[in-house]
Amino acid sequence: MTTPKKIITNNSEVMMHFSIRLADGSAVDSSKVDNKPAKFVMGDGSLTPNFEACLLGLTEGQSETFTLKPEDAFGLSNPDNIHHLELSKFSNDVPAEVGTIISFTQPDGSELPGIVREIVADSVTVDFNHPLAGQVLTFDVDVLEVIEE
Repeated sequence: MTTPKKIITNNSEVMMHFSIRLADGSAVDSSKVDNKPAKFVMGDGSLTPNFEACLLGLTEGQSETFTLKPEDAFGLSNPDNIHHLELSKFSNDVPAEVGTIISFTQPDGSELPGIVREIVADSVTVDFNHPLAGQVLTFDVDVLEVIEE
């Protein structure tokens, strides 16, 4: 008699490999690169509700591919999260270079990463949106283990 495969439910603890691709097929991230699967608990807030909805009902050993629109993945790019800072706020230790991701300390002491998008004269444009905001993303998942149902 075989043991039935465990199914992902609303409170499951799950271990899985994932890969993320952009609409053009280019790879963004994959847990397989370092062979370090992701471990999380459904409903703990670490994943978006729409991503979790795609995982519900999958079983141990199952592989699945799904594509999410920006609003279902990391959200749309919010213009309010794009700020213009004075070039003098940067230093040789933390230079302003287009494409660089810099961590900024918030008033409450927390860190917030921003991407330098543009430098014009003494103005540096920093985008504090998630780097994948506004992107259609394809996820490949391999469910390795459903630890708790």
